[in-house]
Amino acid sequence: MPVEVISFLLDSEDERKRLEFQMVLQCAPLLKGIKVACIINIDRRHVGELNDILKGTDIEYMILMVREGKCLSVFYRRRELSSYLKREDVREFLESFGYVCQDLEKVLQRLSVRVCRYCSRKGRFPHEIGAFLDYPIDDVRGFIERDGRGEILSGYWKVYHDPGKARMIFLAYDKARISAVNEFLTGKPMQDIAERLTEG
Repeated sequence: MPVEVISFLLDSEDERKRLEFQMVLQCAPLLKGIKVACIINIDRRHVGELNDILKGTDIEYMILMVREGKCLSVFYRRRELSSYLKREDVREFLESFGYVCQDLEKVLQRLSVRVCRYCSRKGRFPHEIGAFLDYPIDDVRGFIERDGRGEILSGYWKVYHDPGKARMIFLAYDKARISAVNEFLTGKPMQDIAERLTEG
């Protein structure tokens, strides 16, 4: 998509429209149902608009940290993220960092605590955050073990195992972004851009 379009929308004077575009651009794989969560920074002044923007979708959010006027926020679908966190490889990996994956709120609260500890210089960055972003556990583990170096491929994340599969996921994420942005540009509301996965 043209850089001019992205620049125009991100510089738009309409702050609500800018926030919606940021979410469409950065959360497209979640909106299109191919990712369980995404994490983005949102201007603190606009957090109050999130409930209205997400109304009619099955997407929820939690603020992990507030710092310098920005809110680091995780967006997710409750059923999908809860199920993902209970998957054996994900659960075992996160348990090694002290998470108990039976209760979604407690898991997200622990992540929030770990992010806040890092920002207050009382702990290391919680690189296990990649697991919450639906990155392959082998790649998250590889990133941690190799201190972010020596990847065999880089895209939406650093890849240490199975680059072929990662390329396919990167392509799916790219297609989701193009689709979501095009829908946004034609005037579709978030309720129509976000594919509804949960009944009710």
